[in-house]
Amino acid sequence: MFTRKRYVRGSLRKIKLKRGPDAWEWRYPDRSIEGSPLRALRFSSEEFPTKAAVWKHIEGLLWKVNADAPQSVSQELSFSSLCERFIEDEQLRKLAELRSGEQRTFGTLKVSTARGYLTIIDKYLKPEFGEATVSTITAAEVDVWLKHLSVSLLTKAHIKALLFRLFERAMLWQILPTQRNPMELVEIKGATKRRKRPIVLTPEQCMALIDSLEQPYRTMVLVAACTGLRVSEILALKWADFDFEQLSVRVTRAVVRGIVDTVKTEYSEDDLPLDAAFAAELLEWQNMCPASTGGWVFPSPRTGRPYEPGTIQQKIIRKAGQGISLEGVGWHTFRHTYRSLLDAAGAPVGVQQKLMRHAEISTTMNVYGNALMASKRQANSAALRLLKEQVNGVQSKLVLFGFDQQKTEVANAS
Repeated sequence: MFTRKRYVRGSLRKIKLKRGPDAWEWRYPDRSIEGSPLRALRFSSEEFPTKAAVWKHIEGLLWKVNADAPQSVSQELSFSSLCERFIEDEQLRKLAELRSGEQRTFGTLKVSTARGYLTIIDKYLKPEFGEATVSTITAAEVDVWLKHLSVSLLTKAHIKALLFRLFERAMLWQILPTQRNPMELVEIKGATKRRKRPIVLTPEQCMALIDSLEQPYRTMVLVAACTGLRVSEILALKWADFDFEQLSVRVTRAVVRGIVDTVKTEYSEDDLPLDAAFAAELLEWQNMCPASTGGWVFPSPRTGRPYEPGTIQQKIIRKAGQGISLEGVGWHTFRHTYRSLLDAAGAPVGVQQKLMRHAEISTTMNVYGNALMASKRQANSAALRLLKEQVNGVQSKLVLFGFDQQKTEVANAS
């Protein structure tokens, strides 16, 4: 007859040691071995001064102890335990500990993503749901909590996205039955709407800004304007990535907060063309570029490693933008400008998508679809010319469209 395994929680007691401060001893049956012998783990009372504190830590270990339990038993795991398993499975703490100058060689997540997940888990999710069992957390409860949470809509969207991922893992690990993810029912209205219209520079504004900069910032911004690369990709460029004979550059890596990582998506890794005049500018910078161990195109003279983009944006680019009467110019301004220049040059949308390295053409059209005013004016005038051709010679229709024959002749003469 099948005997249902019970959920293992174990017992906790405080013990005196011959040397040093008291310790907490947690004892639990090891179900992975026949006979379920008792195991014991000890925790410093200095690190965990209260029983509640040590239990909170133990909660993060219970998923391992109950890993082979049936689903009906594993549903008793706390949300905190689910978070700890996710943290260990994705190596979040190990990723978060990487420092500037190091390279990510493990895990599937970006360092910035790992740090963001840890912040959300520690600051929002564990304090609110940590003690609850996973199976008792409902979409309605999460929806009400998020509505009253005093954070931005974007932060709420990030919290919901992580909750969705955690519930997906709970089903994968058989902590929950496989079903529709309840977090799909939670809505964060308005979180995906663009709050600020992106700045797009005219060719004249763009060159005026570039010409006002000193090296190496001039070439950095020139690369941004001529390729549409993200700043993380610009600062991660190495001279070995360039093929000046074939006039191309290979985009393979990014630098985020000083840590060398892969590019944003698989579609971001690609070969891009180099204009001959632009390549000549790069070769001129190569002759001036400080030597570095990594062969970086833009090494900091102080560290020999890539620059910090935030400082350059605030102290160099924003100031240069103000010099041409533009507020809020930043690194991404040049990516939006590059897309608009492609549009103005008549590049097919499919080609624009490839040059922008977007996974979806909708991103090229919607997020980066703000065309230059001159291009929009030209297209609008062309459309109106077609209308005027259709009503040419029909006076009543000319009046209907607000045209007067005499005014039309004056306009054509001008």
